Amino acid sequence: MRLKIRHNTQYTYERPVTYGLQQLRLTPKNDHNQRVLDWTITIEGGQKELAFQDHNANHVDLIGFSGDGHTISILCEGEVEITDTSGVVGKHTSPAPCWYFQQATDLTRAGNQTRKLIKGLSGDHAQAIETLHTLSARIREAVAYDTGHTDAQSTAEDALSAGHGVCQDHSHVFIAGARALGFPARYVSGYLMLNDRIDQEASHAWTEAHVDGIGWVGFDISNGISPDGRYVRVATGRDYREAAPISGIRVGDHGTEQLEVHIQVQQ
Repeated sequence: MRLKIRHNTQYTYERPVTYGLQQLRLTPKNDHNQRVLDWTITIEGGQKELAFQDHNANHVDLIGFSGDGHTISILCEGEVEITDTSGVVGKHTSPAPCWYFQQATDLTRAGNQTRKLIKGLSGDHAQAIETLHTLSARIREAVAYDTGHTDAQSTAEDALSAGHGVCQDHSHVFIAGARALGFPARYVSGYLMLNDRIDQEASHAWTEAHVDGIGWVGFDISNGISPDGRYVRVATGRDYREAAPISGIRVGDHGTEQLEVHIQVQQ
């Protein structure tokens, strides 16, 4: 399947920013089941400083901005060809070793709520796929998809305690549970073509767990499936912070900040 994507992000500040830097993880990955045919990033109100590949094999563009402007606009657009592999990404190839994805982070640390969630599940790799799908189903029962209850700083334990969350929270809970069972697990940020509309207000997030003999396998907890030909993998990491589409720092008193995101994904 060939997907066409247009992703526009605009930051508007009450007063000009003295100086700022942003890391953009907005370029889709090239791998055995995903081929980037065309991709461009256009910056207004700032300039690209450099580009590099990070330890998660993410393409990162570093942009700087300063001066009199009140608005930073980032437009990404292009086409990606996807081969449906039922969620199987395959062998581990990123610079970070596989054991790196067994390490807990502040957002994915397993606590009492996570241990209750995985009670009775096995870390036996012979039953891995069944176990991980069961974990995904338990998360959907424990954490209803609902906005307004969590934010970018919420942890897996926070989401389980609240009983509500979004795809970021579902992913963090899955990662915490999978790691507690002994499986390396990582966060994936990217795009999903929806069946009922083209326009979207946010990108999507899901997870991948590493299974002996298979490699990385994807799980979209929020939708209860493994990724298919409608999914575009952009960035991966131990949690949201390592795979966030945009992250950065600002210097100076810029007053209030307003963020607008407009995304289109279509065949």
